[in-house]
Amino acid sequence: MMKMTEPVRVGLMVPINNTTMEREMLGWLPAGSTCTTLRIPRGKGLLTPESVPAYKAAAVELGATFSGLPIDVIAYGCTAAGFILGPKGDAEIARDLAAVSSLPVVTTARAMVDALQEAGARRIALLTPYQDSVNARIQEFLAAGGIEVGCIDSFRAVDVDALGRITEEEVEQRARAMVDREWDTLFIACSQLPTLNIVTPLERYFGKPVMSSIQVTARYAMRRAAAQPKV
Repeated sequence: MMKMTEPVRVGLMVPINNTTMEREMLGWLPAGSTCTTLRIPRGKGLLTPESVPAYKAAAVELGATFSGLPIDVIAYGCTAAGFILGPKGDAEIARDLAAVSSLPVVTTARAMVDALQEAGARRIALLTPYQDSVNARIQEFLAAGGIEVGCIDSFRAVDVDALGRITEEEVEQRARAMVDREWDTLFIACSQLPTLNIVTPLERYFGKPVMSSIQVTARYAMRRAAAQPKV
């Protein structure tokens, strides 16, 4: 069995436009960890219920590439696809990827719910880059896990280019404006939003837990890797 302080070999899956997650995952993982990254093809438009099935199929086909590679765990980092498909569909992606790769799989969407439940969060503040249709799906996904969104703000990025232009400073500024004290945890959703250097300062600012998609994905990837025999 691995220890959680040992380096982790992650097989990372992200949308082709994602420029953030690999770098920040390595920032949250133990020193010496590696990411072997596969980028899932997609267009410039945002994911929709109509486009997600084809996107999911492409992801599973691509995930077979990890089979036989020196990898401890797959991290599936496309949160919007998980939210749109719902808890059942997100779990299905994890099962399908595990089947084609023979590796344990962590999805960002599931890691979000698990981390919030573990922290005892009940009513959260949520910051996203998504359009309202996806924001509604996130709230449904969280509600299925017993978590209420009491306060939400969004950049409402119109396409992947706009999403990619959002800076860490902008994320922190928007987060600091969420001063409603009726929430117990702040969650910053989306594996494209940069958060590595702002989670701890925001926790000090609010005096409450602050989590992000990439942070919790790294946490559960470490746990799943530690539970596997080292090969």
